[in-house]
Amino acid sequence: MTSVSEGAAEFRRPSVAVPPGERGATRIADRVVAKVASQAAREAVGESVTDAARQYANVVVAHETARVRVHVELDYPTDIGARCAAVRRHVAERVGALVGMEVPEVAVHVERLHSAPVQGTAQGRTR
Repeated sequence: MTSVSEGAAEFRRPSVAVPPGERGATRIADRVVAKVASQAAREAVGESVTDAARQYANVVVAHETARVRVHVELDYPTDIGARCAAVRRHVAERVGALVGMEVPEVAVHVERLHSAPVQGTAQGRTR
Protein backbone atom coordinates (compact mmCIF):
# COMPACT_ATOMS: atom_id res chain seq x y z
CA MET A 1 0.00 0.00 0.00
CA THR A 2 1.43 3.40 -0.98
CA SER A 3 0.95 6.53 0.99
CA VAL A 4 -0.51 9.72 -0.45
CA SER A 5 2.52 11.77 0.46
CA GLU A 6 4.77 9.72 -1.86
CA GLY A 7 2.68 10.63 -4.93
CA ALA A 8 2.53 14.33 -4.04
CA ALA A 9 6.19 14.81 -4.89
CA GLU A 10 5.45 14.15 -8.57
CA PHE A 11 3.15 17.19 -8.91
CA ARG A 12 5.55 19.93 -7.85
CA ARG A 13 5.50 23.27 -9.59
CA PRO A 14 8.41 24.02 -11.92
CA SER A 15 11.07 26.15 -10.32
CA VAL A 16 11.16 28.60 -13.28
CA ALA A 17 8.23 31.03 -13.56
CA VAL A 18 6.58 31.35 -16.96
CA PRO A 19 6.82 34.91 -18.36
CA PRO A 20 3.47 36.77 -18.60
CA GLY A 21 3.62 36.94 -22.40
CA GLU A 22 3.70 33.16 -22.66
CA ARG A 23 0.95 32.34 -20.15
CA GLY A 24 -1.97 32.73 -22.54
CA ALA A 25 -4.82 35.18 -22.98
CA THR A 26 -8.44 35.58 -21.98
CA ARG A 27 -10.82 36.12 -24.87
CA ILE A 28 -14.27 37.57 -24.20
CA ALA A 29 -16.90 36.65 -26.78
CA ASP A 30 -18.57 39.40 -28.80
CA ARG A 31 -22.01 38.40 -27.56
CA VAL A 32 -20.89 38.80 -23.94
CA VAL A 33 -19.70 42.34 -24.70
CA ALA A 34 -23.04 42.96 -26.45
CA LYS A 35 -24.97 41.82 -23.36
CA VAL A 36 -22.91 44.10 -21.13
CA ALA A 37 -23.52 47.02 -23.51
CA SER A 38 -27.25 46.25 -23.68
CA GLN A 39 -27.54 46.19 -19.89
CA ALA A 40 -25.58 49.44 -19.62
CA ALA A 41 -27.93 51.10 -22.13
CA ARG A 42 -30.91 49.86 -20.11
CA GLU A 43 -29.39 51.38 -16.96
CA ALA A 44 -28.78 54.71 -18.72
CA VAL A 45 -32.30 54.95 -20.13
CA GLY A 46 -33.85 54.07 -16.78
CA GLU A 47 -36.94 52.17 -15.75
CA SER A 48 -39.35 54.48 -17.55
CA VAL A 49 -39.50 52.27 -20.63
CA THR A 50 -41.61 49.22 -19.83
CA ASP A 51 -40.38 46.84 -22.54
CA ALA A 52 -36.67 46.52 -21.81
CA ALA A 53 -36.39 43.52 -24.14
CA ARG A 54 -36.53 45.89 -27.12
CA GLN A 55 -33.23 47.45 -26.12
CA TYR A 56 -30.31 45.54 -27.58
CA ALA A 57 -26.76 46.05 -28.76
CA ASN A 58 -24.51 44.96 -31.62
CA VAL A 59 -20.77 44.85 -31.04
CA VAL A 60 -17.69 44.45 -33.23
CA VAL A 61 -14.56 43.55 -31.26
CA ALA A 62 -11.08 43.85 -32.77
CA HIS A 63 -7.74 44.04 -30.94
CA GLU A 64 -9.06 44.92 -27.47
CA THR A 65 -11.42 47.61 -28.78
CA ALA A 66 -15.18 47.34 -29.06
CA ARG A 67 -17.33 49.36 -31.42
CA VAL A 68 -20.86 49.35 -30.04
CA ARG A 69 -24.25 50.09 -31.59
CA VAL A 70 -27.15 50.20 -29.13
CA HIS A 71 -30.84 50.35 -30.01
CA VAL A 72 -33.07 52.03 -27.42
CA GLU A 73 -36.58 53.30 -26.88
CA LEU A 74 -37.10 56.62 -25.13
CA ASP A 75 -39.98 58.44 -23.49
CA TYR A 76 -41.32 61.49 -25.27
CA PRO A 77 -41.15 64.44 -24.67
CA THR A 78 -37.51 64.42 -23.66
CA ASP A 79 -34.22 65.94 -24.72
CA ILE A 80 -33.24 63.18 -27.13
CA GLY A 81 -29.72 64.50 -27.72
CA ALA A 82 -28.92 64.67 -24.02
CA ARG A 83 -30.37 61.21 -23.38
CA CYS A 84 -28.35 59.70 -26.24
CA ALA A 85 -25.18 61.38 -24.94
CA ALA A 86 -25.85 59.92 -21.49
CA VAL A 87 -26.34 56.46 -23.02
CA ARG A 88 -23.08 56.78 -25.00
CA ARG A 89 -21.13 57.85 -21.93
CA HIS A 90 -22.59 55.17 -19.65
CA VAL A 91 -22.14 52.33 -22.16
CA ALA A 92 -18.51 53.29 -22.82
CA GLU A 93 -17.75 53.48 -19.08
CA ARG A 94 -19.45 50.19 -18.17
CA VAL A 95 -18.01 48.16 -21.06
CA GLY A 96 -14.56 49.55 -20.32
CA ALA A 97 -14.84 48.78 -16.61
CA LEU A 98 -16.46 45.34 -16.81
CA VAL A 99 -14.83 43.92 -19.92
CA GLY A 100 -11.57 45.86 -19.96
CA MET A 101 -11.84 46.99 -23.58
CA GLU A 102 -11.45 50.42 -25.08
CA VAL A 103 -14.72 51.74 -26.53
CA PRO A 104 -13.92 54.46 -29.10
CA GLU A 105 -17.39 54.49 -30.64
CA VAL A 106 -20.93 54.06 -29.32
CA ALA A 107 -23.69 54.64 -31.85
CA VAL A 108 -27.15 55.11 -30.36
CA HIS A 109 -30.17 54.33 -32.54
CA VAL A 110 -33.51 55.47 -31.18
CA GLU A 111 -35.92 52.79 -32.34
CA ARG A 112 -39.11 54.28 -30.92
CA LEU A 113 -40.43 57.13 -28.81
CA HIS A 114 -43.10 56.42 -26.20
CA SER A 115 -45.41 59.15 -24.99
CA ALA A 116 -44.84 59.53 -21.30
CA PRO A 117 -47.94 59.25 -19.10
CA VAL A 118 -48.89 62.65 -17.73
CA GLN A 119 -49.86 62.77 -14.05
CA GLY A 120 -53.49 63.62 -13.36
CA THR A 121 -54.87 62.97 -16.85
CA ALA A 122 -57.53 60.44 -17.72
CA GLN A 123 -56.44 57.18 -19.32
CA GLY A 124 -58.26 55.79 -22.33
CA ARG A 125 -60.90 57.42 -24.52
CA THR A 126 -62.62 60.63 -23.60
CA ARG A 127 -65.75 62.18 -25.12
